[in-house]
Amino acid sequence: MEIIWMIVRISIGVYVGLCLFVFLGQSRYVYYPDRTVDNTPDSAGLEFDNVSVPTQDGETITGWFVPVGKGGGEAGKSLSVLLCHGNGGNIGDRVDQVKIFHNMGFNVLIFDYRGYGTSTGKPTEKGTYYDALAAWNYLKVPKGIESKHIVVFGQSLGGAVASWLAEQVNPGALILESTLTSALDMGARMFPYLPVWLFCTFKYDSLSKMGNIHCPVIVAHSRDDETIPFEHGQKLFKAANEPKLFIEIGGEHNSSGIEFDSSYRTVAVEFLKKNMVNDSAHKTGEKQ
Repeated sequence: MEIIWMIVRISIGVYVGLCLFVFLGQSRYVYYPDRTVDNTPDSAGLEFDNVSVPTQDGETITGWFVPVGKGGGEAGKSLSVLLCHGNGGNIGDRVDQVKIFHNMGFNVLIFDYRGYGTSTGKPTEKGTYYDALAAWNYLKVPKGIESKHIVVFGQSLGGAVASWLAEQVNPGALILESTLTSALDMGARMFPYLPVWLFCTFKYDSLSKMGNIHCPVIVAHSRDDETIPFEHGQKLFKAANEPKLFIEIGGEHNSSGIEFDSSYRTVAVEFLKKNMVNDSAHKTGEKQ
């Protein structure tokens, strides 16, 4: 009996220790920043402006604004994409994605969250929201682009940031690609034998925001996504208001998305044309 109780005590100690380890190291499972930016739009033959924007809590986020058209064009007369990337790397890893949106006829603003690339600070949930809002304000002023002409795009964790932003500012449209329903749902998936609901300090609750978002919504997700289950995309789509569109894409989490799938791009553009604007001065169409 003494041996049994010793085993029980050791097991409880190990379990509590594991819970404490996960609790104290939560941010390690959420953010995977890289400070070194290896590529710029110039490597893809794109003209761009370096962007440096202050946030409301004193940090500075950096990124690129890639205007549509040779020589820049008139940003105010084109649709623009505000790109919220996922939780790994930095904007240097998304040049191909930027080029795809540029070829689709969008101005593109991509930024790094605090602690990523050359942006200052350390990433936090509230901080990433402030970062997205600062990027949004850059498109509004000084670029002078109207809210109804801005598409907020979020990929993976960036979809949770994009959802928060869309709830706050009511953009022209929202695209969620391979996005989680919430951090708690992901934590429960990663640690199914731990009471994650007791100690998870991150929310990133995209699902609860969908009912408060009143712009056209596209949700894209793959059944083969090994990181964020397909069911997350289905739930987000179900909770979204009309008009909305679900696009089933192929590939795993890091090998699926708008830069890999031309049919996805075609369907998305047609949806945006139909539901976003009816202004002949604002055209979106993919270059061949």
